[in-house]
Amino acid sequence: MKNHPFAILATLLIGLARADAAPRPNVVFILADDLGYGELGCYGQKKIRTPNIDRLASQGLRFTRHYSGAPVCAPARCVLLTGKHLGHAQIRGNLQARVNFPEFKKGGQHPITSDALTFAEVFQQAGYATAAMGKWGLGPVGSTGDPNRQGFEHFFGYNCQAVAHSFFPRAIWDDDQHIVINEKPIPGHKKQPEGDVRMDDYIGENYASDLIRADALSWLESHAAGDRPFFLYLPFTEPHVAMHPPKTLVESYPAEWDDRPYRGQCAYLPHPRPRAGYAAMITHLDQHVGAVLDALDEKGVAENTIVIFTSDNGTTHPAAGDPVFGIGGVDANFFNSLAGLRGFKGSVDEGGLRVPCIVRWPGKIEPASTSDFPAYFPDWFPTLCELAGLDAPGDLDGISFAPTILSAGTQTERSPMVWIYPEYGGQIAARFGDHLVLRTKLKNKKQPGPWEAYNVVTDPNQTTDLSESEPQLIDQAKALFEREWSANPTFPMDKQRSLN
Repeated sequence: MKNHPFAILATLLIGLARADAAPRPNVVFILADDLGYGELGCYGQKKIRTPNIDRLASQGLRFTRHYSGAPVCAPARCVLLTGKHLGHAQIRGNLQARVNFPEFKKGGQHPITSDALTFAEVFQQAGYATAAMGKWGLGPVGSTGDPNRQGFEHFFGYNCQAVAHSFFPRAIWDDDQHIVINEKPIPGHKKQPEGDVRMDDYIGENYASDLIRADALSWLESHAAGDRPFFLYLPFTEPHVAMHPPKTLVESYPAEWDDRPYRGQCAYLPHPRPRAGYAAMITHLDQHVGAVLDALDEKGVAENTIVIFTSDNGTTHPAAGDPVFGIGGVDANFFNSLAGLRGFKGSVDEGGLRVPCIVRWPGKIEPASTSDFPAYFPDWFPTLCELAGLDAPGDLDGISFAPTILSAGTQTERSPMVWIYPEYGGQIAARFGDHLVLRTKLKNKKQPGPWEAYNVVTDPNQTTDLSESEPQLIDQAKALFEREWSANPTFPMDKQRSLN
């Protein structure tokens, strides 16, 4: 266990707590992977079935302006767990660990350091049982970013995001044990230019996602009746491609949806029914959520458990290989995955950053309520601490929006949101007041892209650029970036060139 001063203080406070204090709430944090803002029934989706997540929304609070901490996987997870926005975060892109740490040959992303403090550690020091099942992405097993060294007593699933491109990998991790689950794994990437594309050709022996869910339910069963509150982090892999969900779910969607197969021309695996396949992935994610909710009910702990559901970024983006199918065969237009927002995964536009978010706490949160309060990933660290009655560290970038969660709309002020993202050409964005100010193509050798500004409350689809009519917005954004942008040699981007 890392010797953080705050962690020591938290432990002392636990010892001084009154014996008759109310029991601390359990926390289940479910994180989808590349789930778009409009891909759930409770967010307006008309074609994809998501009854369990819709039920969660009917029992809790649904946010309409919730934002990820980054537009891709690893940095979003870093921002979420450490409460530091992309101007201060250690991880700002999807860098493989082997680039700087060649000793890690079994995959994994660049690790967060031993100095990083995750909210899992704070909960662990407060006496919580902690576990994570799903996709990690913040450092290989044995590195400083190993989930078992970052506050989680148990981890099961994919350590490496690249391995998670297949739902039938050769092996996944059970803490420090690399366990083989498919002697004949299915690769996550392949093209099939000719011939019949068959689902059966891309199905292996053990579907990793189902094993992850089973481990989560087993852990819940063993800890729900214990004398410690629990914190369970579930970063499920759906609907991130490759697209090979359970065959029965694919066949439950209309055959007329698909008039041609996807042949892998936009990366990842081919699929004979790509639209049905993508819908099936999201429905399978929904089944995971339903199984967790049912387990909480069965164990009698739902009333004292905070359940959070959100996504790490927006929908998978288009590709040059096909005018209809995007990366991995996803047809976002068919499903209206963005609900009219501009931008996809990898973009600092609304469509890349605005994500679904639902919070349930029976008896504490009004059922079927909504909030348009703008919140984002750095806020979860202080928010969860406040909801659990713990003191948060003082150096976090987020704010607690617990008042909004508990009273559905009484909170009116927040600090600016910041995204400084060196990948996908180099991008920066800030949201303050009702406005989103952004700049892209910052690594363009000739000239960075122009500044853009939008009122995303009145113009959520970003149709009217205000950069010329309201130049003070650009000045405000420049001052904010100047103040909030710290150097990160591992994920470099020229600050002065970007702001000038």
